[in-house]
Amino acid sequence: MFNRLTSELGVPTLFVFIVLGMFFGSEGIFKINFHNYIFAEQICSIALIVIMFSGGFGANWREAKPIAVKSFILATFGVFLTGAILALFCYFALNMGLFESMLIGSVISSTDAASVFSILRSKKLGLKENTASMLEVESGSNDPCSYMMTMITLAFISGRISAGGVLYMTFAQFVYGAIAGILAGFFTVFTLRNVKMADGFDMVFVTGAAILSFAVPSAIGGNGYLSVYIVGLILGNADIRNKPSLVHFFNGITGLAQMIIFFLLGLLAYPSQIPPVFAPSFLIFLFLTFAARPMALFSILTPMKCSIPQQLLVSFAGIRGAASIVFAIMVMVSGASLQNDVFHITFCMVLLSIAFQGSLLPWVSRKLKMTDPNADVMKTFNDYTGEVDVQFIKLALDNNHPWVNKKIMELVLPPDTLIVVILRGETNVIPSGATTLQEDDICVLSAPAFQDDKSIKLSEQKIAHDSKWKGKKIFEFSPNHDELVVMIKRNGRSVIPRGSTTINEGDILVINKIL
Repeated sequence: MFNRLTSELGVPTLFVFIVLGMFFGSEGIFKINFHNYIFAEQICSIALIVIMFSGGFGANWREAKPIAVKSFILATFGVFLTGAILALFCYFALNMGLFESMLIGSVISSTDAASVFSILRSKKLGLKENTASMLEVESGSNDPCSYMMTMITLAFISGRISAGGVLYMTFAQFVYGAIAGILAGFFTVFTLRNVKMADGFDMVFVTGAAILSFAVPSAIGGNGYLSVYIVGLILGNADIRNKPSLVHFFNGITGLAQMIIFFLLGLLAYPSQIPPVFAPSFLIFLFLTFAARPMALFSILTPMKCSIPQQLLVSFAGIRGAASIVFAIMVMVSGASLQNDVFHITFCMVLLSIAFQGSLLPWVSRKLKMTDPNADVMKTFNDYTGEVDVQFIKLALDNNHPWVNKKIMELVLPPDTLIVVILRGETNVIPSGATTLQEDDICVLSAPAFQDDKSIKLSEQKIAHDSKWKGKKIFEFSPNHDELVVMIKRNGRSVIPRGSTTINEGDILVINKIL
């Protein structure tokens, strides 16, 4: 019920859990007296590990590769620039202290991929210019930079770090985190490919690998969240057994983790403390949404030749979410002496961002003419159903086909195969044994999905302008020995290739790979 209501309103479902938390909280109906920030920080940190891992695990690298450089620059330098501009606004316009201004800029400088894509998925908003993939990678990978900025600022406040130490801390956060993530990712892939595990144990193993990939770099000064995201990205785009099941498992766990974070946020919040901070929170929200983030994004994407509508849409889609909440809780348990209520300011920011940007994102996308009815937003995720076991087969009957003018009862079909529908012009015909097949009919056949210890998996490879396979024949195409091109998607139609079929620019090769 909540999902249908929020979907109709265009607001992420997680908004409901904030309201539920407030409903059960100390000033709500049930008056649960919960103000244990330390416990909340521990629970939310674990939840954020799962969210970060799942963000990488669900990202489709093949779709994201063309915009990867832009996305990662936005996720690092873009986050820093957004936080810095916002900190200057808080310091000069709102007369906040320098370090508190830096804290607010750091905490809310990252965006929330889950909130953005819950809207894009529910509204089935395909976007032009690979914008969906850009948002997926940027939103999924920008939390580590926000976390690093928050930790550095807290270290300055406590006096534990000097200006010179910032360089080493920045180096350690990125380098140690990246190295740990790469090593852990490839080791996990190697183990999953070469060790046969009992049913369900692979999920336990991958979960343990995600937690360990966070703990190890964190213990040596690295960025655990960066490491976790990289591990997820490597595993999600590797050929491993039971990957569809793993994707759906982590989608479910991530949804639960987000619900926990937002519910705890509602429990921790005191509605009576919102009015005193609402005015500065509202001003910060307006400046962040319409000034700080656009300034940062335009300064980065304009030299990269991105269109103005795309830049405006990416800027507006910067919804705040779970990571900002977790970092705000970290600030509360740090013991830093603060003049402003950073937690409730963040609380208001998240509410405003989800309610305003979340509900208007589909409308803004259409107004900017960035929607594309031919683009499938689901392709930006690794749970896209283009990589599934084959269950249906389409067969077109031309004038030379031996089935033309024959009744279905006269055909010799393979065992366990059935013609389930005949597409005849604008009419769909449900066949019987007496149905006579005609020229130009399209028969849709069903067959049992293949299941074995080794699954047959379909993946796509798009032929770009500079691809070495453009202009080659199918028999010249040299994938691995266990791959076969089974279909070519060309100009909106499907082509079953022969050895002499020429590969053209823009073709999408559907490749069968045995794991």
